[in-house]
Amino acid sequence: MTAPSLLLLDLDGVLRRFGPDAPIEEEFGLPPGSLARVSHSLSRPAIVGEVGDERWREAVRDQLVREGVPADRAAGAVAAWTRVGEVVPEALELVRRVRGRCRVALLSNATDRLPRDLAELGLDREVDAVVTSARLGVAKPSPEAFRRALRVLQHSASGTLFCDDHAENAEAARGVGIDAVHTPDFPALHEALASRGLLAEGTGGGTTGADGALLLVLHDRDDAEEAARELAEAGWAPCAVHRDLLAGEDDAEDADWVVELVTGPDGRAASLHRGLVEGLAARYDGFVTD
Repeated sequence: MTAPSLLLLDLDGVLRRFGPDAPIEEEFGLPPGSLARVSHSLSRPAIVGEVGDERWREAVRDQLVREGVPADRAAGAVAAWTRVGEVVPEALELVRRVRGRCRVALLSNATDRLPRDLAELGLDREVDAVVTSARLGVAKPSPEAFRRALRVLQHSASGTLFCDDHAENAEAARGVGIDAVHTPDFPALHEALASRGLLAEGTGGGTTGADGALLLVLHDRDDAEEAARELAEAGWAPCAVHRDLLAGEDDAEDADWVVELVTGPDGRAASLHRGLVEGLAARYDGFVTD
């Protein structure tokens, strides 16, 4: 199989994620699920570029008021819900590796606000191009969205790999001749890229020995346990927390706490993802060692 010369990625659910709406709804006294229900019901004009993002969010606020939410609570909830999300670090690492082999572009169902969000997240510098439904005037999973995106990118369907966390979008892309993969999680994304020769290690996926392990050293036990939980949820292993007394000391007051990491989220040696662990260590004023 010839490696693709363009990787076309969905954004949300692949390279960016958002926290749940429930805490916002609880804080402002909204019925559970109302933010998603109302916003989705009113999103089409903004998604295809007929109205701007700000007007769409005003419409969401006004609909919540019509449904009985006090105006101040509706406004506060929509303001809190208007967040930029966060980058999925493991996926970003893959994008950086792939860019050494081919172009990487985003194809997102998004409003005209997306360029500002990408700049705030730093993702505008991590991809070669961004195509939005608001720019195209049509949204996924319409086959026309993919045809127009390829015209904008001046690329062929046969040389393109598309990854999306929604199966119906991947199916629509395949209908216009694109090699498309449903990637609902990081392992699926990694496999899609590796199996098509876009990652240095090829198909990879082998086990690693202890020489690829990392130790995340933090000064506080609660911090270590919190970091271990975060890493475990992201797919690291084994994320075991140990107490490590300083050399020559007996007093537990002088203990550091160590999170043991042998493999990263993709099953490869943790040491191959050292930069991600060092970023986490910096948040807790800790350090990383072999």
